[in-house]
Amino acid sequence: MPTFRPRLRAGSLAALLTVAAVCAGDAVARVFPFGPHTRSVNDLGNQFVPFHARLWDLLHGNADGGLLLNWSSGYGTSFLPDLGTYLTSPFALLVGVFPRDRIDLAVYVVTVLKMASAAALMALFLLTLRGGRWWVAGALGGSYALCGWSVAEASYNPMWLDGLIALPLLCLVAEWARTGRHRIAGPLLVAVVWAANFYTAYMATLGAALVLAVRLFTERDDRRAVVRGLVRAVCTVGVGAGLSAPVLLPVYLGTKHAYPGWDRPFAPAAWPDVLARLLPATYSFFTPALFLGTGTLLLAVALAFQQSVPGRERWAWAGLVAGVALSMQWEPTHLLWHAFATPNGSPYRQTFVLAGLVVIAAWVSVSYGWPERRALFGGAAVLVLLAAGAGFSDLVTGWTYPLFAVGLVAAACALVLAGRGRRLAALAAVLLIGAQAGQAAAATAYFDRQRLNRLDDYAPWGERQRTQAAVVAGADGWPGYRTDPGREQTTTNDPLLVGGQGGAYYSSHTPAVLTRTMRALGGGWTSNGRAVQSLDNPVTDAVFSVGARVRGPRDPHQGSNVPDDRPVTVSRAEVPPLVTVRRTGRPGEPVPYGRSPFRNQEQLLGSRVYTVPTTALRAADGGTVADKGAYDYRVGRGTYTLTAACPAGSEAYLWSPDMFGRARLGGGPEVEFKGQLPARRAAMQRLGTVGGGGSVRVTLTPVRAGTVPHGAVGCLDRARLASAVTGLKRTGATAVHVTGHGVRAELPPGTTGTVVIAAPRIAGWSCQGRPADSYLGLVATPAPARGGAVDCTFRPPGLRAGAVAGAGSLAVLVLGGSALAYRRRRSETGRSGRPGPDRAPQPAGAPEPVKV
Repeated sequence: MPTFRPRLRAGSLAALLTVAAVCAGDAVARVFPFGPHTRSVNDLGNQFVPFHARLWDLLHGNADGGLLLNWSSGYGTSFLPDLGTYLTSPFALLVGVFPRDRIDLAVYVVTVLKMASAAALMALFLLTLRGGRWWVAGALGGSYALCGWSVAEASYNPMWLDGLIALPLLCLVAEWARTGRHRIAGPLLVAVVWAANFYTAYMATLGAALVLAVRLFTERDDRRAVVRGLVRAVCTVGVGAGLSAPVLLPVYLGTKHAYPGWDRPFAPAAWPDVLARLLPATYSFFTPALFLGTGTLLLAVALAFQQSVPGRERWAWAGLVAGVALSMQWEPTHLLWHAFATPNGSPYRQTFVLAGLVVIAAWVSVSYGWPERRALFGGAAVLVLLAAGAGFSDLVTGWTYPLFAVGLVAAACALVLAGRGRRLAALAAVLLIGAQAGQAAAATAYFDRQRLNRLDDYAPWGERQRTQAAVVAGADGWPGYRTDPGREQTTTNDPLLVGGQGGAYYSSHTPAVLTRTMRALGGGWTSNGRAVQSLDNPVTDAVFSVGARVRGPRDPHQGSNVPDDRPVTVSRAEVPPLVTVRRTGRPGEPVPYGRSPFRNQEQLLGSRVYTVPTTALRAADGGTVADKGAYDYRVGRGTYTLTAACPAGSEAYLWSPDMFGRARLGGGPEVEFKGQLPARRAAMQRLGTVGGGGSVRVTLTPVRAGTVPHGAVGCLDRARLASAVTGLKRTGATAVHVTGHGVRAELPPGTTGTVVIAAPRIAGWSCQGRPADSYLGLVATPAPARGGAVDCTFRPPGLRAGAVAGAGSLAVLVLGGSALAYRRRRSETGRSGRPGPDRAPQPAGAPEPVKV
C-alpha cells in the first residue's frame, strides 16, 4: 500500500494537470475569465450562475424567501429541490467569499476546483487499488477529470461535476467496505455525494458497484469474506442515502411535479460517431463524449495483450469496460443508467462512469509493469483500427487525426522509454504528461469554440447587469408589490441574478402548474416549457401584483436582428395587493381555462377588459391563407397582412405562440416573435395603440413555417382595467406579511368569498391547517368565517418524510459507531492483559496462559 507522500504527489499532479489544461484551453478560446465569452447551453444561457447568486443572497441574508420558498422566480416557487439539485455541493459555499458582482468568476472557480478534486481523488483511488508509480497515477487522474464528458458537457452544468467527484470517492468507499475499514466515514461520504447531486451520484453508485464486483471476483476472497463485503457495501449505501433523505426526497418529488419538458425517445448513436468521440476535436450533443487522451486509451487497450497481468484480472477489467460501453447503446440498460427515464438533452450522461472505468483499466495495465512490446503493438493496432472506423463519421474534423497521431506517437515513445533508467524515465514522464495536457487543452478549446459557434453566447457580469440590478433595487417595493426585472432577459433566471420578483424561471423542477398557467395566459417559454419567460402585460401584472416593471434593450448576445437602443427604464402601475378576495368562483375546481389567452386573463382578473375581434389573414399577393386545423392559419416564410377592427384608442396585443419572425402594427416599430412549438413558445406582446378609425392592420413577416391563431389579436381597454384593479384593491388584504415559508394576510372585517394569493398553486401549500385550494392555478382558500387573518404556509413535499428517514439513519449510524467503539475497546482490553468480560482474573504469580 503506497504511503502518504506518493498519494499526495499523485493527487497534486492530477489536480495541477487538470487546472492547467482547462485554463489553457479556455484562454485559447477566449472564454471567461480569459475573454468576453461565457460557457452557455442552448437558449438557457449560463442559468446556473443565477442559482449561485441566489445562494450568495441566502448566505448574506439578502434573499426574497428562504430555503423552502423562493419568491424571486416564477411568482413564487419551491426552492429546496433546486437547492438539492444545483447547490448542495460543499464547493458551492465558496461563492460566499466572492463579491456578488463577481459571481460568474466564483462559479468558474468552483467548476475548475471540482474538476481538480475529481482528478486528485481518482489518482488516490488508483494507488489504493494497486501500488504503482505516483506520476502515472497523477497523469491518469488528470485524464479522467479532463475526459470529453467533463470539458464538453459538465463544465457548463457544474452540478454534473459532483458525479465526476462521486465516482472515485464511492470506489474508495466500496474498497473500504470490502476490507472492513472506515465504517463511519463511508456512510458520511455517501450522504455527501448523494445530497450534492443525486442524479449523477446514482450513476456513480452503479459504477462503483461494478468496480466492487470485479474486485471481489479478482481478489479470490473466501465466500464469507465476499458476503461480508457485499453486506457492508449495501449497508453503507443505504445508511448514507438515508442521511441525505431530507434533501433527496424533496428533489425526487420535485421532479414528479415538474413540467415534463422534452419527451424524446432514446435512439442509440451510430457506432462510427461513438468511435469518433474517442478522438480529439470532435463534437456532438447526442453522442457519448468519450475522449480521454491517447495515452490513457493506449494503456487501457494494451491491457488485453499484457501477459504480466493475471488472466482473471485482465479479462475481468477489459470485459467490464466493453460491457459498460455496450450498455450505453441498448435501451433497457440506457434506462437503468438514467433511473428509468430518458433525460432531457444529452442521453449519455453516464459517460463519465465509462471514462473512469477506462482509466482504471489503464492503471491495472501499467501497475503490473510497463507494457511489453507485444502489448504495446497490439494496443496501438487496436487504436488505429478504432480511429479508422471513426473515419466514417461526419464528426471527424481536420484537427482530429493530427492530434490523435501526435498523442499516439508521444504515448508510445514514453512507454518504450519508461523502463530504461531514471533519465529516460523522466523523459517518458514529460512525454506522457505533456501529450495528455496538450491534447486536453486543445480539446477544451475546441469544445469551447463549438459551443460558442453552435449555441447562444452570453456575456459575463458587466454594465448591463449592474444597471439592471441598480434599477430593480431602486424600484423594489416587496411585498407591497412585485418588481419584474424585465422581459428582455440575459438568462432565464434573471430575477435570481439581478433582483426582483418576476415570472421568469428555469429549473429541472419548473412546476407544471406554473408552465400551464402561464401558457393559458399567453406567456412564452423555451426548453420545451421548462424555461418560463416573463410576460410583459398589464393584465397579468395586475393579477400577479407587479407594480414595477423594468424595460430595456435586448441583450446584444441574444442574436436579435431587430435594432434596439432603448434605455433602461421602470414603468409603474397601480396593482392589487399580493392577496385579494374574489366573490365568485369555487376553489378546488379544475382549471377552466379556454383556448384564448385574452379571455383567460379576464377570467383570472374577474373583469372583461379585452375586445377580441374576428381576424382575416392575407398573403402578400392578397390571396387567402389556408387553415391548419380549426383554430389556426398556416403560414410560411414571407409577408402576410392580418386585419381586424377594435375600439379606437385601445391597445393592440398579438398572440402568436408558433410564429418565428416579426410583426408591425401600421407604421409602428417591429416586434420580434420567437416561436417554434413545442420547444419555443412566443409570448403575447403589445403592438401599439389602435388609431382613430379602429382599423387594426398588422404586417407579419415569418422566417420559418408555423401557425397564427384565428384569435391572434386582442385590444385592451385601459379604463376597464383600472376599474378592475380598484375593485380588487378595495376588497384585498389590508396588510401582507411574507416569510421564507409562507404568507400571512390581514383581511378587511366581514370578508367573505375566496382568498387568492398571487402565486402558483404548487404542491406543498396549506392554508388554515388544510391543503390549499386552486383558483385558476393560484393558491386559494375560503375566507375565514369570522374574518380576520389568513395564514398560508409552504412545505416542500417529502421534507417531513425525508427528515424522519434522515433521523433514523443518523440513529443507526450512531448506534453502529458506538457498537464498533465498544468492540474495539473490548478487544484492546483483552490484548492488554486486563480483565475483560470473557477473561477471568489470574491469581498473583500465576503464569500467563500459553497462546497457541
